[in-house]
Amino acid sequence: MVSTLQTNLQKVGVAVIGTGFGQKVHIPGLQAHPQTEVVAVYHRDINKAKAIAQSQQIPHAYDTIADIVKLPTVQAVTIATPPFLHYEMAKIVLQAGKHLLLEKPTALNAAEAKELYQLAQQKGITATVDFEFRFVPGWQRFSQLLSEGYVGDKRLIRIDWLGSSRADASRSWNWYSSQDKGGGALGSLGSHAFDYIYWLFGPVRRLSAHLSTAIPTRIDPASGESKLVNTDDTCILTLELADGTPCQLTISAVVHAPRTHWVEVYGDRGTLVLGSENQKDYIHGFRVWGSQPGKALTEIEIPAHLMFSQNHADGRISAFMRVLDQWVQGINHQQQIVPSLREGVYSQLLMDLSHESHKTASWVDVPSLESFIDN
Repeated sequence: MVSTLQTNLQKVGVAVIGTGFGQKVHIPGLQAHPQTEVVAVYHRDINKAKAIAQSQQIPHAYDTIADIVKLPTVQAVTIATPPFLHYEMAKIVLQAGKHLLLEKPTALNAAEAKELYQLAQQKGITATVDFEFRFVPGWQRFSQLLSEGYVGDKRLIRIDWLGSSRADASRSWNWYSSQDKGGGALGSLGSHAFDYIYWLFGPVRRLSAHLSTAIPTRIDPASGESKLVNTDDTCILTLELADGTPCQLTISAVVHAPRTHWVEVYGDRGTLVLGSENQKDYIHGFRVWGSQPGKALTEIEIPAHLMFSQNHADGRISAFMRVLDQWVQGINHQQQIVPSLREGVYSQLLMDLSHESHKTASWVDVPSLESFIDN
C-alpha cells in the first residue's frame, strides 16, 4: 500500500474532465484527499459545467479543455469521459505539460495509447491510469501470497467476472453499444482484467478470444427506434502466459450470477482464491481463501495495514484515493509511477489482439510490451 503523503506538501490543483464517473468518484475523491484540490471542471455544456462547479464549490467551469489547461492553478487533470474522447483530450492535456490521471480503457487502440505514453515521457509528466484493483486490500493480500510462493508453480488460472449491468434489454442504446466509441464489456471490464493479469501473473505469450452479443439491439433515446448494438457483452478468452501457465478468462455484463468476480490460482503446492459476491459495489467485499493439497479451503485474514484508512460507502472512492496517493507522490517527487500509461498501453494491446483473434477465429501471438513500444 502507498503511504499517505505528508500534509505539509502543497496541494495539487486538479481539473476534472467528465462529469458522470467524474462527479460520482473523481470529484469526491479529490476533495477528500489531503493533497489535491479541485480547481476546475469541464462539461461540453457550459451551463451544466457552471451548475456542477457551483454545487461542488469548484472555482472554475469551462466547456473547452484548451481553456482549462491555460489556468495557472491547474497542475493536473483527470479524464473520466467515454473512451472515444480519451485520445484527443489527453493529448491536449499532455501537450500543455499537465499531469494526467486517465480512466480506462486508455484509448480506442494501442497505437493511440502508445502515442500518449510517449508524449508523457517526452514531457516528463506523471501520468497514470485508474487501474484501481491494484489498490484494493483483498487484491493486495492476494498479490503478497502469490509473491511468497503460496501456490508454488502455477498450473491453472481461472477468472470469472460476471455481472448484470447490461442484462436489462430495455436499457437504452448509448456509447457503450458502439465499438467506434470504445464500448463493450471487453473495454469496460477486460481492460481491468488484462492489467491485473499482467500485475499478478506477468505478460501474455498468446491468446484466443470469442466475443458475443446477447442483446443485439437497444432503443435509441434520441429517435425512439431500435438501434444495432455492435459491441460485445460477453467475452471468453484463453491466455497462455509467458511462463506457460494457461489462464481462462470469462467476462459478461448480461448475466445474473451469485459469484460476481472470482480469481482462482491452482499450483503444485496450493490453491488461492480471491472473490466477491458484492454485485452493487465492485470494490468492497473481496475476500481471500487458500488451501494446501488435501486440506479444506479456508479464509485468509487481510492485515489491518492493508485495509482502507477511510471506508467510503462507495468503494470506488476508497480505491481511487489510493490511486491519487500514488499519482500525487509521483507529481511531488517528479517520478514515474506504476501503473502509468505504459501499463495502459499493454492493456489496450491485449484488447486489440482479442478483437483480432475473434475476427480471425485463431490464436494470436502477443509481442512483449518493450518491443511494441520500441517498434
